[in-house]
Amino acid sequence: MSPKYVGVEIASSIITGAVLSGVSVFVALVFGAWFGWWMLGAAILLTLVLLVVAPRRARAIGYQLRSDDLLFRQGIMFFRIVSVPYGRMQLIDVNRGPLARLLGLSDLKFVTAAAATGVSIPGLPEAEADELRDRLVELAESRRSGL
Repeated sequence: MSPKYVGVEIASSIITGAVLSGVSVFVALVFGAWFGWWMLGAAILLTLVLLVVAPRRARAIGYQLRSDDLLFRQGIMFFRIVSVPYGRMQLIDVNRGPLARLLGLSDLKFVTAAAATGVSIPGLPEAEADELRDRLVELAESRRSGL
């Protein structure tokens, strides 16, 4: 993962906090609900927690190319490890959102026949994502021909 991906996680946390705070203030001012101010406090607290955890959450994502499959891991509390065999990959997609594109990052998504194994590797530098996509397509085609 690129160290720049931490910036994407931090920006996402700030946007989430801003939206929750806006809803809270709206509830407090428009409806005159006293609990709107409590919601605002909770939104600010949640935003601070997300900002503290964002760098660790970004570092918890990783992948490894092995001889027969791609191993992907993510998560801190809810740890997930997925092994995707090259021969089972049906679609490999590169996505670039506006903030990620600004930072020169891409997300690489894999689709297999099983819906539960959908994997997305975020925060790859654009050149690395394109190179990895091409390599995985080549590996997938060579492994599928043996099926």
